[in-house]
Amino acid sequence: MVKPIEKASLKSSVPTRVAGTGIAAPDLRSTVQSLAKGFRVLEAFTADTPELTMSEVGLAAGLDPGTAHRMLATLVSLGYVVKIPETKRFRLTLKVLDLGFNALAHQDMRAIVRPYLRDLVGHLGEAASFAVLEGPDVLYIERVRAGAIRLGVDIRVGSTLPAHISAIGQSMLAFLSEPDMKRIIIADANRTHSYQDKRSVSDVMPALRKIRKKGYALAPSTLTEGLRIIAVPVLDADGHPVGAISVAAPAVRATIEEFEASALEPVRAAAKDIARALEASGSTSF
Repeated sequence: MVKPIEKASLKSSVPTRVAGTGIAAPDLRSTVQSLAKGFRVLEAFTADTPELTMSEVGLAAGLDPGTAHRMLATLVSLGYVVKIPETKRFRLTLKVLDLGFNALAHQDMRAIVRPYLRDLVGHLGEAASFAVLEGPDVLYIERVRAGAIRLGVDIRVGSTLPAHISAIGQSMLAFLSEPDMKRIIIADANRTHSYQDKRSVSDVMPALRKIRKKGYALAPSTLTEGLRIIAVPVLDADGHPVGAISVAAPAVRATIEEFEASALEPVRAAAKDIARALEASGSTSF
């Protein structure tokens, strides 16, 4: 007797498709359904229907009234949706644009900084990076290495780490205004990380003052032994750090004085050129 195929096994053996694309939909077991529902709510608002009631949102997003209510309440609290006063209608806020603009800004920055990083690597024969501050963290936007060189640290495009424990992060923190610095201290105060360097932002304040006076950071890597980092901030016309460049080199290749003498001026020149390029492109607002 042939055992009948169970419905569950049949369902799991046939991948579903995203409507109209021919692309297999992701396994629902590996997705966050509440997040998906939140995006469906955002997508319910269109140029033709910029304002919707809660019931209209639920209908467009395929959600029951209770779920639509919770999703809208969450998005309102996060600032992505606003309830129109004296009505029962909702609309998107301009904060939604930040999601797209931030991605575009990253791409613009990568295209601008990549040639300068390549020149630095060609001149110094090491590895060069460009990063920006994202809250209390450093976000690496671009990184160029000399050939297949490995410096013992796994930093890639998109990597983040606490800004105050890295030379490239410190070079930017040193040039923040006092209000911005206070926000960084508050944001970092109650979090933990897995890096060995457990200093707080307040602990590195003396070092930040020295970096601001010199205009650059030069220090051993806190992530990998035997590696030196020199980092120069990319400052806009108001002296605000819109990013920073760093060059890494193994300590065995040269003394710290030799490394500074060979790398500082090329990195400084690249930082100034990038600042002018970003200003001309309008990307410094990121």
